[in-house]
Amino acid sequence: MNPEHGSSEALVRGDNVRKTYRMGAEDIHALDGVSFKIARGEFLSIMGPSGSGKSTLMNLLGALDRPSAGRLEIDNAPIGDMTPDQLAALRNRTIGFVFQQFNLLARTSALENVKLPMLYAHKRPSDLNKAAQEVLDLVGLGDRLDHHPAQLSGGQQQRVAIARALVNRPQILLADEPTGALDTQTSEEIMQLFTNLNQSGVTVIIVTHEQEIADWTNRVMRLRDGKIVTDERLKERLHVVS
Repeated sequence: MNPEHGSSEALVRGDNVRKTYRMGAEDIHALDGVSFKIARGEFLSIMGPSGSGKSTLMNLLGALDRPSAGRLEIDNAPIGDMTPDQLAALRNRTIGFVFQQFNLLARTSALENVKLPMLYAHKRPSDLNKAAQEVLDLVGLGDRLDHHPAQLSGGQQQRVAIARALVNRPQILLADEPTGALDTQTSEEIMQLFTNLNQSGVTVIIVTHEQEIADWTNRVMRLRDGKIVTDERLKERLHVVS
């Protein structure tokens, strides 16, 4: 089932989206006709076993790939016919990415790591340090600007990665197993940060295989064999922001 959720304004809209890969003589239907809407300001988790299609869906939601068939719109922009340059512009404008392994530059300070997306977005040089410092303050690392990744804990490195994802003020924060490399306490701290960001208006989409992580979100979409098998809003969140 594919119920509509959230406000009437859909930030992401999928209609019969399919993604097919050719493997030798066989077609693999990674996504097999999924339809959904994601409203602005939602806090959504996407779950499913290996091979369910959740990674494929994440790539489409992140404008890293285009559907083979069907229609997918992100911020009212249909991505199916976009050129690679247009997809890159959409990503820079609309989406921030957080990954399991942080993907920070080892020999670069937290401040410089956070500034990187602004360089790709051709922001004015005079704005870079101020904007990067602001988001590092936001994630609680305003006193770690000059620290390199090796000088930071795993949780602090993930906070730098989140700051980097936020620095261009994206509408969507897309996180792929963001707590997979963290211990339980640090995972809860990171999920609390995502919760706070969502409450400030950021649409947060988390791909996870951990029910404990999904329990933080307001809506859980489950995939199996390339199809959405359940899509439900949680009646009562298990984690409440104090």
